[in-house]
Amino acid sequence: MAKQKKEKRNWIKKLRSKYRLIILNEETLEEKISFRLSRLNVFVALSAMAILLVVLTIYIIAFTPLREYIPGYMDVDLAHKIYELQMKTDSIEREFVKKDLYIQNIKNIIEGKDIVEVIDPMQDTLINYEEITLSHSKEDSILRAEFENYDQYNLRIPHHEDFNSYSSQLGSIIFFAPLDGIITNQFNPAENHLGVDIVAQKNEAIKATLDGVVIFSGWTIETGHVITIQHQNNVISVYKHNSVLLKREGDFVKAGDAIAIIGESGELSTGPHLHFELWHNGYPVDPADYIAL
Repeated sequence: MAKQKKEKRNWIKKLRSKYRLIILNEETLEEKISFRLSRLNVFVALSAMAILLVVLTIYIIAFTPLREYIPGYMDVDLAHKIYELQMKTDSIEREFVKKDLYIQNIKNIIEGKDIVEVIDPMQDTLINYEEITLSHSKEDSILRAEFENYDQYNLRIPHHEDFNSYSSQLGSIIFFAPLDGIITNQFNPAENHLGVDIVAQKNEAIKATLDGVVIFSGWTIETGHVITIQHQNNVISVYKHNSVLLKREGDFVKAGDAIAIIGESGELSTGPHLHFELWHNGYPVDPADYIAL
């Protein structure tokens, strides 16, 4: 027992024993710095440094953005970014609903049905698009037949001096040129030429002149591949004699979007060109008066 107490006192004594740490110049052996240390001092200093490192690490993880680089921790602004994305998604969804309602009402008008105010949000959720087969309805065939008939398409041809009264509102609209080329045939309603003919290089893309919805995209005997777009302010643009159509009925297009490829389809075509028509309030207007062609 006495021996154990003696060993304990010796251990405590050794722990408190002072030592001198001296730093010397290697060449001159001149003393530069010296410290009086004990084993207890070293132990306390190392413990304090360890505690300080632990506290510093916890502070960095809890209060600084550096924690984002540690696996398992997320961005501090992630919740805010998720909220913003949710708001944008909701806005896009509302715009799609408006677009679907607009297209549905156009179809209803063409088919002679009533205009709807709200689309059932569940009506498209059960559609299996892979099982859909394209076929022409009776109403679609009637519409194509009417479109091929120039006399029915031309609601009324007013005198040339009356065109300004129908197209005065178009001056404030900025149109996008559908094609860069040379006009070879001008607008001449007296000869039933209700648009302009533009000649350009082969395989040139034809662009939409304004934002709008495609209301006709198909083939006619006289004018070949034709695409027609309904715009705001009762404006309709017509693009005829194309070789390829890039948009389908119901598609929404932006001004400058490629909608077709120039061609010479149809019996009335004598070479690759675009026959471009612009209609306002049911009357044809000269595109050259509003578009830099």
